[in-house]
Parts: sequence; C-alpha cells; structure tokens
Amino acid sequence: MSRIWFGNIAKALKTAAGAIAVCAMLTGTAACGSAQAQEMQDNVISVSGSEPQKPLIPGDTYEPGGMPIIFELFSGLVSANGADHKTVNEVAESITPNADATQYTVKLKDGWKFSDGTPVTSESSTKAWSYTANAANGLVTASFFSNIKGYGDLQNEKGDPNAQLSGLDVKDDRTFVINMSSPDSVFPSELSFCAFMPLPESFYKDPKAFGEKPVGNGPYKLESWKHNQSITLVKNPEYTGVRKVKNDGIDFRVYSQTTAAYSDVQGGNLDLLSSIPDEAMGSFEKVKSIKAYNKTGSNISTLIIPQSMKHFGNDEEGHLRRKAISMVIDRKNITEKIYHGTATVATDFLSPSVSAYSKNVKGNEVLQYNPGEARKLWAQADAISPWSGEFTIAYNADGNYRNWVDAVCNNIKNALGINAKGAPVPTSSEFGEARDQRKFTGAFRGGWAPDYPSSANYLAQLYDSQYAFGKGRNDGDYVNPQFDSLIQQAYETPDTGKADELYRQSEEILFQDLPAIPLWMANDTAVTTPQVKGVGFTYDGRPVYEDLTKR
Repeated sequence: MSRIWFGNIAKALKTAAGAIAVCAMLTGTAACGSAQAQEMQDNVISVSGSEPQKPLIPGDTYEPGGMPIIFELFSGLVSANGADHKTVNEVAESITPNADATQYTVKLKDGWKFSDGTPVTSESSTKAWSYTANAANGLVTASFFSNIKGYGDLQNEKGDPNAQLSGLDVKDDRTFVINMSSPDSVFPSELSFCAFMPLPESFYKDPKAFGEKPVGNGPYKLESWKHNQSITLVKNPEYTGVRKVKNDGIDFRVYSQTTAAYSDVQGGNLDLLSSIPDEAMGSFEKVKSIKAYNKTGSNISTLIIPQSMKHFGNDEEGHLRRKAISMVIDRKNITEKIYHGTATVATDFLSPSVSAYSKNVKGNEVLQYNPGEARKLWAQADAISPWSGEFTIAYNADGNYRNWVDAVCNNIKNALGINAKGAPVPTSSEFGEARDQRKFTGAFRGGWAPDYPSSANYLAQLYDSQYAFGKGRNDGDYVNPQFDSLIQQAYETPDTGKADELYRQSEEILFQDLPAIPLWMANDTAVTTPQVKGVGFTYDGRPVYEDLTKR
C-alpha cells in the first residue's frame, strides 16, 4: 500500500510552526491563516477526469468518470488501491472462510466512521449490498452479488425495494456472516470492488440527493461538484484506514479532449494526466517540460476465434490453425511500432497484477513469433482438411484498433499465404451487439480490464463454459470440462497458493486450445508537471491518488 509518511511529521510541524511565528510577527493572525490556506492549496493535486454518467452511488457506478471518485470517497471491507496491487483488509479486521469457502465471517475494525461522523457498522455493508443486489432498485452492479444466497429472490423488478439478501446474517454491530450459493474463494478479492462499499443511513432517506453529495468513509470527502467542470475532494478527517494521504486534496477537472489536458500539463496548468492522446504516444516520453510514466498494466488485448468458426473448432485441426495464427503475429514489432512502447507483449492469459501470473506457463511458446513453425502447423491442418476462404478480424472502427488489425492481417498473409483482412464495424455499440448476438463468422478483437485483482476474474469470466452462449463474457463459446473442473477446484480452495497452482494448470489447457490468442497488455501511462511526486497505479490502472504530492 501507500508509503507511510509519519516520519516526516516532526519536520513538517517544525516548518509550519516557523511559518506561523513569522506570520504572527509581521501581519497578524489573519494573514497566518491565509498563508496556511495557500500552503494547503499548493498541495492540492489537479488531475484530468470526465463527468460521471450517474450520481455518485457506489453500487450504481461502473464507468470511468465516476469510479475513480467512488474509490476515493469510500472504503470497503478490503482495499486493493495501492501501487503494489495487494489486497489488504481495510474496514474489516478479519474475513474468515469456512473449509470450502461457502461461508465467510466478517469482523469490522473498531472506530470507523463516515465523513458525517456516523458509525460504520455491519448493517452499513449488509443493507447497502442488499439494496444494490435488489432488482427493484435498478442498480448497474447488482450482478456482483449473484453468488450470495438470496440473490435470486431479489430479482423481481416490481418486488420490495427494501428486501434483504437472506444470505447475510448480522450478529452485532461489528460482526456479520456471508453465506454463498456455491464455493467462492475469490470473494475476498471481489470485496475490493466499489459495488461492495458501505453506505450510511442517510443514503436511504434520499438516494438521488445522496448521489449529488455523497457521504463516504474513504480517505477523501466531497468538497464540491460543478457538473461538467470539476469535482474537488479534500482529506476526510474521519478516515482511519490503511491508505496514507500525502496531499491536501484532489481536483478532478473535466476534459472533453485529452489533447487539451495534455497541453495543460505541458503549460503547468494541470498536475497529472493518465490518458495520453494518440498523437502524443510516440513523443510524450521525450518532452523535457513534463515527467512521463510508462509501465506494464493489467488490461489485456486478445484475438478471439469462435469455436463455431469453420476449420477452427476445438479439435486437432482447429488447435493447429489457432497455434499457427498465434505464432505469425509479430507482437514485439506491433507494440514498438504501432503502440510506441506503451504496450507489453503478453506471456500468458493473465496480467502481472494478479498472483498466479507467470512468464513460464507450459505451452506459452505459442505466443512467440515463429512464422516457420507456423507454416508447418498450417500444413498439418491442411492435411486434415484443406483451407478455403478468407480470415477476417472484426473490430469497431470508432476505437484505436485498425492499425494493429491491419498489421496482424499482413502477418498472416505474409507467413501463411492466405487472404486475411480487417472487418470494421462502424461503432462500439454495433460491434458489441454483433458480438453478443453471435453474428461474427470470423475472428474478432477482444480485451479485458479486471474488476478486482484475481486470476479468476480473467480465467473464469472469459473461458468457463457457464459464461458462454450469451451468459457472460466467454464470447468465443469455449467449452472444456477439464478447464471448468480446475476453475471450480480453485474456487473451492481458500489457500491462495494452491488456488494459483490450479489456475496455472487451467492455463496450460488454454494454451493447447487457444479459445482466444493473447496479444499484449496496455501499459499504464501518465504525464505530470515536474514537481509532482509519488506516481503509481492500482491493479486496474487508476493512479494512486493519495500518494501524489507536490511537496
């Protein structure tokens, strides 16, 4: 988590005391207050942001404008907000599973309060979770509670909006029990997601008004929200959690174009921008007037080949052709030439932000550029059933995908001697509709950004058969009972080390079947003014805002 800064308190107090004494001698008490206010303002960090799509309610926020704000205003039972990507208890003192992870007993730390001074209790979580899970309330993150007992009973949109999840059992103000519908060893990691944040009693009196002026228990509290202009946060004096705030506040400024924000950083009018404009990708690390950051992130790009695609089924021919396609893709050249070093070649199906990640999973040699071997594999597949037709890759034209799709198609044509071309779909919404309705007859672009720091969030969500055929994000409709069994065993294993070994075994199967072909990880990138210090990124690519300082 964030580095502890208590060692600098004595120095800071000494400096502040000296400044106050000088102020008092020269201009009196009022001027001292003004000087202190200016010093605090000098350590408020201005960052780029976007207008939240909805009021700021944790269970109804699932988009890039609102989520960074929610994570700073609220703290959940656990936190994964540090640059080390580790999940640690925050509001929870302990979260204890039973033998097969079908039940968890939660004990809260003493003394937690919301920014309005009211206590954080067991019901602060259980009532909030039930409200969010209840279909009658229509919140966007309801499905995150689907594995808690009683979820199905709350899926009537015309039901009682105050009905509670039957699987939640409050023992006292600091203890409650969570009963799961099926084993879920990943659940403690899931609790780091914003849907699981607690809510004060004031929320239920007027949820809409609360969303405009939210009261949280996180490291910051809301100072002001000027719609379509800015959201300003200041330190929350009631916060007692593990995150150590090194600045005096965060000023999220709304920009409609990243180019304008980039210019403001260069001009010293914005402290941090964490979304580099496309036109600056090749040069932002060379600009002397700013500081640049570029490190491997957690968002993975893939090439999905549906199991229904002719010649690419889950059989010997299909496996040969999938491996051949993977081995003709020059990932290193694409990440260097097209992404200008702001993407990192994938070595497995996971990102470095999760514990089961490894560069040495058996079978991952199929991710290495080897066109000679690919031609041999393609010839073996032709001996089973001769290739005919054209290899296409669908993508949405309103995203930044055309260049890499064209490059991959050229790799395929040059190495395998077959026709390959991109198949653009005008908009992301049309692309998503075609994908969800299984209209693609060829390959299509895929990608994943984690909701919480867990290997299961990559593997189960994308490749387990229970999420195939429109029931989730297994968009290639991959089915392998052996893979499913390993994932289920991992869910039943509270021991993280043992679970990680099962996840790696499941990846070995994926490298044999290649339901999707891993390509590269998008890097976490940012630019700041020269005086900004402490830049780091969370598991999902958010800056660790509380670590930022200009002192």
